[in-house]
Amino acid sequence: MACWARIGPIGEGESLGVTSSVMKHTYLGRTGLKVSRLCLGTMNFGPKTIEADSHAIMDRAHELELNFFDTADVYGWEQKGWTEEIIGRWFALGGGRREKTVIATKVYGDMGKWANESRLSALHIRNAAEASLKRLQTDFIDLYQMHHIDRNTPTEEILEAFEVLHRQGKVLYFGSSNFAGWHISRFNERATKRNATGLVSEQSIYHLMNRNIEMEVIPAALEYGLGIIPWSPLAGGLLAGPPSEEGGRRSTKQFEDNAEKLAPWHALTAELGEEPANVALAWLLHQKAVTAPIIGPRTIGQLDGALRALEIELSTETLAKIDEIFPGKKTSPEEYAW
Repeated sequence: MACWARIGPIGEGESLGVTSSVMKHTYLGRTGLKVSRLCLGTMNFGPKTIEADSHAIMDRAHELELNFFDTADVYGWEQKGWTEEIIGRWFALGGGRREKTVIATKVYGDMGKWANESRLSALHIRNAAEASLKRLQTDFIDLYQMHHIDRNTPTEEILEAFEVLHRQGKVLYFGSSNFAGWHISRFNERATKRNATGLVSEQSIYHLMNRNIEMEVIPAALEYGLGIIPWSPLAGGLLAGPPSEEGGRRSTKQFEDNAEKLAPWHALTAELGEEPANVALAWLLHQKAVTAPIIGPRTIGQLDGALRALEIELSTETLAKIDEIFPGKKTSPEEYAW
């Protein structure tokens, strides 16, 4: 399989016709699909952000030309499907909302207590896709992602189920989430034998305090032309600064337990004159294969604040200082062998 070179932000001279002075766009992996370099995570919509505020955040995202939204059928948690329903009612308001949005959702999680209401059997993929389409009030899903690897379902069964959805026009692209590097390889090698597109993206945990995917997942993504969509880019808020009223999942204990790394991190961001969260996002935007970190704003203010990350250019010297605080991983096998 030949290595795909076109990964990362669109270069100078490669115009997308975007009029926004802040938002930047890139291609999703090896595809021709153009997405914003920040992805709007919607996990808070419903459980933590009321529907009216969720709609306002999505409207604001479009004002900023942020067109890439990520969700999942399980979001809403105790009321699974709730988040997709909120997005669907926003799409139904019209005004080009659906047409301007690249919507990504996921399949795998438990959607009920009955047999075949979870994982990646052909039956569940079919039923889950139909249910997501109904909740989202749309005819097709732009990016349909496996939320986790299913070790009990044959790869060929999953690929065939995806191909059926693609032929029906119900899904345009397929991606993975929480896959190992060899999972990506297996899916795309077998997809190639079936004359199918295969995976075009991998959504994985990736932030300065967890760089494990640099060993095998990122090399696989570069080889097969997948765009990396990092989730939890701020380490659950730890990279955003000390706990506060809007600290999310951060706790004083977590902050204290990681003080040895966080103290020099805050000193460096203070030296740069930037908010720690924005530097953490900017660092991801400088990494190979990264398409768009997922941000999960609970307010419009948090969304607006994240835009600064798009404007921060980190020098080679600064990147080296960051690596000293948060050491990265070498590509396998060099990480653990001579």
